[in-house]
Amino acid sequence: MTFNVVTSQFWSLVVSGVALGFIYVLISLGYTMVYGVLRLINFANSEIFMVGTFATVLVSRNLYKFDQNTNPLTGTKLVLTLASFLFASMVASGITAVIVEIVAYRRLRAKGTNRLASLISAIGTSIVLQETVRILTHSIPMSNPRVIRKYDVITFGNTGIRNDILIVIVFAAVLYVTIDRFVSKTLLGKAIRAVSMSEETSRLMGINLNRVISATFFIGGITTGAAAFLYETVYENTKYNVGFNIGLAAFTAAVLGGIGNIRGAMAGGIALGLLETYAAAVLGTQWKALTVFLVLILVLLFRPTGLFGEAIQTGRA
Repeated sequence: MTFNVVTSQFWSLVVSGVALGFIYVLISLGYTMVYGVLRLINFANSEIFMVGTFATVLVSRNLYKFDQNTNPLTGTKLVLTLASFLFASMVASGITAVIVEIVAYRRLRAKGTNRLASLISAIGTSIVLQETVRILTHSIPMSNPRVIRKYDVITFGNTGIRNDILIVIVFAAVLYVTIDRFVSKTLLGKAIRAVSMSEETSRLMGINLNRVISATFFIGGITTGAAAFLYETVYENTKYNVGFNIGLAAFTAAVLGGIGNIRGAMAGGIALGLLETYAAAVLGTQWKALTVFLVLILVLLFRPTGLFGEAIQTGRA
């Protein structure tokens, strides 16, 4: 596209960019929550997202027996069906995240190994998850039958906001605020923040570190699972490596906002979603991945702490 076309579709691109950005926000929370507590990057988070997409598709195809000839649902039946998809995706991703913590991190943490060993373990777990799904699916992409009829629910000027895009924006915003308040106000949230500041002090205060860390992985997993559900609602397909590019983009969003900073994840996700959308409009879709890499490199070079810095760990050595 040319800049003239971008100008004529400005608000349409804004809406698309914000929706994509909110998906990045929820996935980046998975990186941010884990990094905030362990000071480690959970590179298996992209595969946790992939598991969530397959959970949604499998419930649709195997439990409800939906196929490409299924008529879109309406009313209460649609709401309950979407809720079941969301529940399946969040639970599958949350449980997978806890398993990753137990397999890739806990034993190494108990032995006092260095962070490099944990990083390699996480990458290995990520590869195992991806290759397992690749073998089970024979590398064949899976489409998600459309259960929601897509149409514009809000129109202003030449721009329309589809119902599925509105679901993404509203639900992701509500979930983000809920997670932010949960970490700030609840007892478990305060325990998570305490562990992020000092594991030794938290242990002396009687906090069960394993329980808190597992809970942190689970919370990051359910936000990533929610993102997987929203992704399937809009794009309606998945495959074994679906998490690679979108996981990299979400990681970049977390770094851009300030990894370990929950509110930074929001700013980074929205900013990257908009940037990627406009880059694709101006340069072509083949430039989307390159844009993400360039942003990641530039942030690491010139502002490695991100736009908002690392909010949780100022008291940690």
